[in-house]
Parts: sequence; C-alpha cells; structure tokens
Amino acid sequence: MSHPPNPASDLPQEFNAAAYFVDRHVPEGRSTKIAIECGEECVTYAQLQERVNRLGNALLGLDVRPEERVLLLLLDTPEFAYSFFGTIKIGAVAVPVNTLLKPDDYTFLLNDCRARVAIVHEQLLPQIHRIPADRLRYLQHIIVVGSAPGGMHSFATLLANNSPHLDPAHTCKDDPAFWLYSSGSTGFPKGCIHLQHDMVVTSELYAKGVLGMIADDRCFSVAKLFFAYGLGNGLYFSLAVGGTSILLPDRPRPADVFAVIERHRPTLFYSVPTNFAALLTHYRESGPEFDLSSVRYAVSAGEALPASIFQRFQQRFGVEILDAIGSTEALHMFIANRPRAVRLGSSGQIIPGCEARLVNEHGCPVATGEIGDLLIKSDAVCAGYWNQHEKSKDTFQGHWLYTGDKYYQDEDGYFWYAGRSDDMLKVNGLWVSPIEIENALIENPIVREAAVIGRQDPDQLLKPAAYIVLSNGSLGSPELARQLQDHVSSTLAPHKRPHWVEFVPELPKTATGKVQRFKLRHVQAASPERAV
Repeated sequence: MSHPPNPASDLPQEFNAAAYFVDRHVPEGRSTKIAIECGEECVTYAQLQERVNRLGNALLGLDVRPEERVLLLLLDTPEFAYSFFGTIKIGAVAVPVNTLLKPDDYTFLLNDCRARVAIVHEQLLPQIHRIPADRLRYLQHIIVVGSAPGGMHSFATLLANNSPHLDPAHTCKDDPAFWLYSSGSTGFPKGCIHLQHDMVVTSELYAKGVLGMIADDRCFSVAKLFFAYGLGNGLYFSLAVGGTSILLPDRPRPADVFAVIERHRPTLFYSVPTNFAALLTHYRESGPEFDLSSVRYAVSAGEALPASIFQRFQQRFGVEILDAIGSTEALHMFIANRPRAVRLGSSGQIIPGCEARLVNEHGCPVATGEIGDLLIKSDAVCAGYWNQHEKSKDTFQGHWLYTGDKYYQDEDGYFWYAGRSDDMLKVNGLWVSPIEIENALIENPIVREAAVIGRQDPDQLLKPAAYIVLSNGSLGSPELARQLQDHVSSTLAPHKRPHWVEFVPELPKTATGKVQRFKLRHVQAASPERAV
C-alpha cells in the first residue's frame, strides 16, 4: 500500500527555514541569480542572504531571543523578505500583519503577540503613532523602513552597521517560525502558530507537485505577503525552487497589475476572484490587447472562482486559471485544480500528501454528492491558535483541521464549494448554498460581483437576499433586479430565487478577498430593489 508524501518527515530534526529558503542557494550556485524584483530594484540570492543576515544580527543586537515575536507591518518590498527570514534565522518568530488595519487593530495585535520589536514601513507608521504609548504593554523598539523619526531605528542604518555573516539558530523542524493572523470571515483575528517545516510542506506538495514549479519560474502575486496565500505565492514558493519573486508594493489596480505582467513577464500569476473580475473590466484606451503570453498558469483562491470568470479570462487572454482552496490554518492549498484537468466551478481534487473528509453534524461521513463539513489533514496545518484554547479544540481535532467550509464531492473526486458553514441558508426547509445563487447571478456580464445572505421576510421566514456590484459603473433599477431574479428562477430551483436584490458599490471583504457575509447580515438594507 502506497503512502501519501510527507515532506516534513524527510527533514532533519535540526532545521531552520531561513537556511533552507535562503542560505542554500549560494553553495548551490545561484549567488548571482535574481531572487526578487521590485520595480527597478533587483536582489540576487547572494544579496538576499547577506541582508537577511544583517537584519538577523540587528535583531540580536536589540536582544531579541528565541521564540520571541517580531511584528512586521510592511509593504511587499524586499525588506519584507529580509525581515521575515532574518527573524526566523535567529530562532525568533516573524508575525506579518495586515497593512489595511486601524490603530485599535494594531494595538490588539501588538499586545496579543507580545512583540518587543516591530518593523514598520514609513507609509504605515502613522497608524502606530496614533496608538497611545500606555496602551502598548510590550513594544520597546520600532525599526522603520524609510525615514525613521527620533527614538526609532532606521532599517537601512541597521543593515549597514551589522555583520553580513550569521549562522542559523539551532532550531528544530517543529519549532515555531512565524505566526499569521487569520482574518477569516468572522472578523475575529486568531494567531496561527506555524512551524519551521510548514513552508517546505506546501512548497513540495503544491508549488512543485501541482504547479510543477522549477528554477526558471517567475512568480507574481496580487495577493499580498502578509497573509498565507500571498506569502507562498509571492515569496517562499520561488525561493523553494531557486526562482524569482516579483513584488508590487502598491495596491493591485488593474492598470498596475497589467503593467507589472508586461514588464516583468511572470510565468505564474496568482490572484483572487475579485481581482480577476476587475482585470476583465479593464481595457487599454488604445493599442493592442494586454500581453499575458508569459503566464503559464494563473492561480485563484480566497473564494470559489465562478465558471464565467474562468471562461472569460481564458477566452480573452488565453490563460487557464487553476482554482484552489487553502486557509491560513493550513498555510496554503490542500484542494486544487490541476493543469489541463480543470472542472469549471470546482475547487479541484485533494492534493497528494493531504487528506480530506466530508462529515455531517454528527461527524459521520456523507455520501457522494451530499454537502458536508470539510475536514483536512496536512502536515502544514498550524500547531494551534495562540491564547485561544477553546477555539483551538474546536478547530484542530486530532490530526484533522475543521475548516468551517461546506463542500460536496462528485464521483470523480472533485470538490464543490457550498459556502461557509455559518453562511448556509435553510429556505422552505431545504439547505441552500449562497455560492450557487451567486454563480447564477454573475453569469450576467453586467454583474461584477454578487453576495447572497439570508433575510427574514414579513412572516419571519428566511429568504435569499442578493447584494450586487455592477460592472463599469452601471446603474441598478427595479427592472434589472427583476431580470436577475428571473434568470435565477430559470436556472435554479424556485426557492433559490433572491427575494430581494440590492445594488451596492462594493462588498465588504477580508484582506484575502473573501466576502464578509456576516457584515452584510448586520447591515440594514436602506432601500433594496424588491420583487416578491
């Protein structure tokens, strides 16, 4: 009987992720190869190692000790890589955090992870300045990428003044290496404790096993480095194979994304459904179509990719989008579509090396075609949540991760997303997946995005309510609302027809692009376009 691959079991007990992803490339002959491109800046593997070492020595000079957390509030620039791996190399724990938060959020994160040192980009420093000093119980040092005010450390000066030589700390493969805070769709951040071996596992199983990544690959990720999906796509996947990471520190506006692709010629392009939809609405004012011919595959995650977006993107650019699902807890993908084996609307099949179960509310397996709660087994799953004992017990069930996602599996082993467990609707006594209704709505080209939640009618019965973002500034109307409702009625069962349609300028989302339906549930619709 063959056993699924387990990359972690092949690693030595003493193992440091920075040595694997950074140091080994120099003796393997990649000193002069470009590891990172960011605008005009190019960083070779030798320069990456040297700057990681200098940053690690700077942290040691600030008395950062093994397992202590270092918070990273950074844009997607090479300094992120130096800070992330420099922290890991000395045996401390890197904690990248969302760059889109507010002072109260950063107060919580700094106190929760107990970081004495934070590395902050100058553009984001005002958010930290707005926090009263007496609210930060542990923070002692701030290192600023850019201009450092008095009393703070200059990142550039620390690099210049510290040694380029540093041996990796004597960590083991099961030591903590970094935390990632799960934004999720519930709004409550949870610190996921990831271990030294976790990035190796996802690199082997997904980057190499599914995408077939090699040293010639060039990776560009719209998803940012501060969360799990972007961290793999935009940084450590390419370092795992000796490839090149292409970084964009700015917001991923369609014009900028196309400009990066045409200039830097990535072979792998990672994004989220929202961004793919935005790219499809963007055209040159004049001249030829955008050139995506360098892209071997595009990858999508964050939310289920509607089939219509896949088809429109492939027809326009000739690029296949490989939809997949992962999570912050699992670090990266565990179910994915394979190249040339995409099943439209599906998240794909289980990745070899991972295992999946679909169970009902009693924990019993469901039949093929029946919706169940998805549980995942992978050696990249985090060790638990920091300081969330009860939540950890609910989520990490022995070897299995309770994902909170509802799925069903077809006879060919493909998994089909049915929504978050707390997003499912029971209408007329029948379970309804909001994803199914949303996919029907987005088949209309005028619909850019759709989100469906449950709302009570005057009889206090739950019915579907649709929130619609239209394309190209189109205006909603009662007539359009009825057209969309009629379309759903013509393709789905009658009880799945949206009882209300409301046109909105945007949908609330997490940093990963997931729609926060819980926020929609808490919003009282001011004047929905209604057709009952």
